[in-house]
Amino acid sequence: MFSWLANAWRVPELRRRVLFTAMILAAYRLGSWIPAPGVNSETIENYFQGRGDTILGLLNLFSGGALSQFSLFALGIMPYVTASIILQLLTVVIPRLGELQKEGEAGYAKITQYTRYLTVVLAALQATGYAFLFRDQGALQAGAGELVLIVVTLTAGTTLLMWMGELITKRGIGNGISILIFASILVGAPIGIAAWWNGGPMEKLFYPLIAIAIVAAVVFVQEGQRRIPIQYAKRMVGRRMTAGGSTYLPLRVNMAGVIPIIFAAAILAFPPTMAQYFPTTQKFVNEYFQPGDWIYLVIEGMMIVLFTYFYTAVQFNPVDQADNLRRHGGYIPGIRPGPPTAQYLDRVLSRLTLPGALFLALVAVLPSLFIAYGGFSQASAGALGGTSVLIAVGVALDTMRQMESQMMMRSYEGFLK
Repeated sequence: MFSWLANAWRVPELRRRVLFTAMILAAYRLGSWIPAPGVNSETIENYFQGRGDTILGLLNLFSGGALSQFSLFALGIMPYVTASIILQLLTVVIPRLGELQKEGEAGYAKITQYTRYLTVVLAALQATGYAFLFRDQGALQAGAGELVLIVVTLTAGTTLLMWMGELITKRGIGNGISILIFASILVGAPIGIAAWWNGGPMEKLFYPLIAIAIVAAVVFVQEGQRRIPIQYAKRMVGRRMTAGGSTYLPLRVNMAGVIPIIFAAAILAFPPTMAQYFPTTQKFVNEYFQPGDWIYLVIEGMMIVLFTYFYTAVQFNPVDQADNLRRHGGYIPGIRPGPPTAQYLDRVLSRLTLPGALFLALVAVLPSLFIAYGGFSQASAGALGGTSVLIAVGVALDTMRQMESQMMMRSYEGFLK
């Protein structure tokens, strides 16, 4: 592994990308400690004490602790994630957006532009909701003018984070938005480790074993794949006869990656924010719509399964794949080209996606199970399983793949086998 890291550092392009990503992450962490104008961070932080198992605690996790400071980046990148979900859903409902998605680079640029606009709107709404929530709870002393300034500052912070994420994707390593969420989750790791160290004897004994088992299971499912054999017949291309051959089409058990978890968390975070505008529903949302409550867990599990199927369908279209194989002279042995191939791929993908979706849903609710039945503290359980581990491991694997592809292009030996 150390030789692999040394080889990676010798590649100038890879070294520049890693350093650029580190620079952006350093700026992100710095912004997480800069309080919004007129905000007493200590008062807000005291309000968050004992609320780690609420929806605010989950949102604070995704913001890397910035929400409990009510800092420049208090909203984190979640408004952008929510906007992306809404736009992806609208591409299925609105034909014009669906056509844009098929127009290649130009259509993608247009959808990205719409996503940015929607992000600003959602960030402004969310910032307003938090400002009124903290003021009503006595954690924020601000007049009308100061509230407007706070909302503008937090909205600008999310817009800046969105730009930083796009910069990482373009000039750094990995998917920028995922890297920012990954960095936010890692901030809470020392707190979880400290809680484990100060926990009871059973927690001290089983915590490392369960942690290793969960990480191994996540890696196993994330890397698991079904390889569909593909045969290519000899054919004439111009005046040249191309040789036939065989290869395979890899279908992953969890093709959607960690996106369904992030999508579900973003959607479930929205009702508590909007409830601040409707006092009649606020009590119901606060009572039944909190992480750990069985209603929340059931809804979260169902949404993760739904989003896994939805995002898998977005990532892999069996009809397009079958047409692509037929155009290039490829076929699956024993399956006729065209619609039969598409039906076969769809059937295999559906069977693969179900266990992957159920696994994601199970791991996402693990912290609540550890707290309820394992006697674990909220801090250690949150660091051990669920959303944090899935996102951390998934993003780490995706980033490693990108780094390996950069190295393989330059004839260096890869790290992932």
